Amino acid sequence: MSRRPYVVGISGGSASGKTSFLKNLRESLPAGAACVVSQDNYYLPKEQQVKDENDQINFDLPTSIHRDAFYKDMCRLMQGEKVELKEYTFNNASHSSRIIELLPAPIIIMEGLFIFHYEEIRNQLDLKVYIDAREDLKLQRRLRRDKDERGYPEETVMYQWNNHVMPSYHQYLRPYRDDADIIVTNNISYDKGLKVLVNHLRNTL
Repeated sequence: MSRRPYVVGISGGSASGKTSFLKNLRESLPAGAACVVSQDNYYLPKEQQVKDENDQINFDLPTSIHRDAFYKDMCRLMQGEKVELKEYTFNNASHSSRIIELLPAPIIIMEGLFIFHYEEIRNQLDLKVYIDAREDLKLQRRLRRDKDERGYPEETVMYQWNNHVMPSYHQYLRPYRDDADIIVTNNISYDKGLKVLVNHLRNTL
């Protein structure tokens, strides 16, 4: 690659709509223009995760992610190297993991809960985008998603939300909201924010 890729960070609270936003973003850009690196595929094995006072694993801590591997893969892509990694299936036994191939691109998109909290990643970002939504809407979306896609019972989702998700959000995500270059509100629709970002990235290309 002849020049440094343009690196975009996209973060926001759990169930704020990051996955759908990213899907629409990629579909709105030319083929091969962007490579998305998702923090979700860098969770450490269950036996290496921190447990709370009730012996429940807390997946909503910055230490739950293989931080070094996440950063190194970003750097490899920025240097024009291909990256292969195993998909993380959120411990859902009905889903088999596949090998994900990440190819270098003019735009690299780093996506995840802690990309602004990880200083080494934050310092490489050319643009910071924060997806925001009301907390009651995020909870509704999380309940529906974790039941349908991950097979979690409602009581498990509520326990995680109250004891892990929201404390982590207020400590490791919300403080970075006001430092974002673009804040996309997704209470009803993120279409206007998506259009702004797509136009900016097309101009960058």
